[in-house]
Amino acid sequence: MNVSRENKRSNTVALFFAMVASVGVFSLFSTSAIAQFRVPEAVQLYTDDELVRLIRQNTHLQRVRDIDDCQLYQDIQAQAEIERRPTYQFLYGDMLAYAVCYERDVALGVSYMEQAAQQGLPEALEQLGRYYHVGQLVQPDMRRAILYLREAASLGNLPAQKRFAQILLNGHGSALDFEAAYHYLHNTVTADTTEHREIQRLLNALEEKMPTRIVERARLPLNS
Repeated sequence: MNVSRENKRSNTVALFFAMVASVGVFSLFSTSAIAQFRVPEAVQLYTDDELVRLIRQNTHLQRVRDIDDCQLYQDIQAQAEIERRPTYQFLYGDMLAYAVCYERDVALGVSYMEQAAQQGLPEALEQLGRYYHVGQLVQPDMRRAILYLREAASLGNLPAQKRFAQILLNGHGSALDFEAAYHYLHNTVTADTTEHREIQRLLNALEEKMPTRIVERARLPLNS
């Protein structure tokens, strides 16, 4: 009888320690598994300033597709459609036009670029002006190109300022635009020596087609 009780007690103790050991191993395994299969943190929505910087560097599509793995495509669409933020309208338009995270829809993409331009986003104005100039995604239309580029140039967009001036020098547009083109370029600030030389080349070429008094007036500071 005493032996039987002792055996039961021993079996109970052995079972207890076996359970503890089992739980310990399971806990270690679970911790390891959780560490290995941890869910990645959510990607934060871009600020407007960050998005403008990416657009200017022409890395915005690479960012949403290759780095953020299209995780924000629904948020981007909502910001463009519902919030009507011009930076997101531009991004959404580009994504549609070039089939990034969405099926390609060029017409809708250009429509969102135009909405961003209508809200005064310089990068959208410049891109549409460039597209109408070279016939990318749209039919070439010099009149529209000049309208978009002139507006972007007035807002300080350097690529638009240079293209606008070059179009005028190539014989398109109105002679009345020469003063504006010179004015924008003359007041541009850049630390890039290559850009500086290109700006000076365009200014010299514009001067040859302008009366001296108009050149002097075009050299006045912005908003003067």
